[in-house]
Amino acid sequence: MDKENNIMLVGDIMLDFAGSTGLTDPDRAPRRYLWTDAFAVCNFLELYRRSHDETWLELARQLVDQVHHVLGRHRDDGQASGWLSGLDEQEGELHPTIGGLRIGKKLPERAPDEPADERLEWDRDGQYYHYLTKWMHALSCMTRVAGDVTYLRWGMELARTAHRAFRYAATPEGSPALQWKMSIDLKRPQVRSAGLHDPLDGLVTYSELRSLAGDFAVDGLPDLGEEIGELAAMCRGKSLATDDPLGIGGLLCDANWMELLVIKGDFQHLRLFRQVLDDSLASLESAGDGFLELPARYRLAFRELGLSIGLRGVANLARLVVEFQEDHDPDLLFELTPRIEALTPHLAMVPKIERFWREERNKGTEHWKEHRDINMVMLATSLAPEEFLQAG
Repeated sequence: MDKENNIMLVGDIMLDFAGSTGLTDPDRAPRRYLWTDAFAVCNFLELYRRSHDETWLELARQLVDQVHHVLGRHRDDGQASGWLSGLDEQEGELHPTIGGLRIGKKLPERAPDEPADERLEWDRDGQYYHYLTKWMHALSCMTRVAGDVTYLRWGMELARTAHRAFRYAATPEGSPALQWKMSIDLKRPQVRSAGLHDPLDGLVTYSELRSLAGDFAVDGLPDLGEEIGELAAMCRGKSLATDDPLGIGGLLCDANWMELLVIKGDFQHLRLFRQVLDDSLASLESAGDGFLELPARYRLAFRELGLSIGLRGVANLARLVVEFQEDHDPDLLFELTPRIEALTPHLAMVPKIERFWREERNKGTEHWKEHRDINMVMLATSLAPEEFLQAG
């Protein structure tokens, strides 16, 4: 009964989201935000998988199309117009992601001659690498469910564009790293610091795209082998531990996708996989669960729900034991099993997080209202995460 109630709530949330953000309501101007929309695509696909109702699949298609036509083009209040790639209208329709995708922030980006303002930058538009990887994953899910390699091509073109634009030489020796935030046209960094998990997100997502390309065996797709090699080098020897709930959830999601790709034989970075499991556990133990006792006004729902979604992926990791028993090195199985078992007790946080944010009384804070779209969509993902947690 709980699962049935959950999926009914997910359906209600997503219909409200579709109407309130201008996806299905023609009287509303589209309000697109790349991170939220990536999760929303997966939620629509999950509703389609469970119901076989084509309406949900069509909503996923419409959302992808609207994201590309809004965030793949310059802002209406900017000096430039048309596709971010600079392609003409016809070519831009064929390659809508090849110029990247805007974040969807309310304020225009910082001008080249404008001084940086760290506080204001959070509300300014531009391009985020970790938002682009989430959209690549959503396009992978569309490919797998709809069986249309057009989405895969768009995801791989976006991967190649993002890697070239965000990559820079971080040391005098030329060691590569990734910028945190770039301008809308991808010509200048807006925030130079590197995201802790961006190289890992890129490595896992590009590996997912490459794995899916192998399944469909389509000619002419980008290979991404060089990019995957560089991202693996960026991850090597670096701690990924964090005390941020959303960051921990992201680590656990990456571990989940790594596991699925390892099982397929499409991810060979097993030392990194072990490290992600170790750093995830260390992060969970360091952060603790004391934040679950705080009142709503001191909490950010989407960050906690990101952790909940990642913890949902921990349940998938247990499958690794069964799969490896038949096909893989028993010594590796011996190393991974205790790591997975140590993560399992932390699953107890999931129902606590979900129950808290389902309560209407906890949705009256300014934090909730300011982030309502992302909060509701990620709550829906946590309640029904299977499509989001798939890979390849």
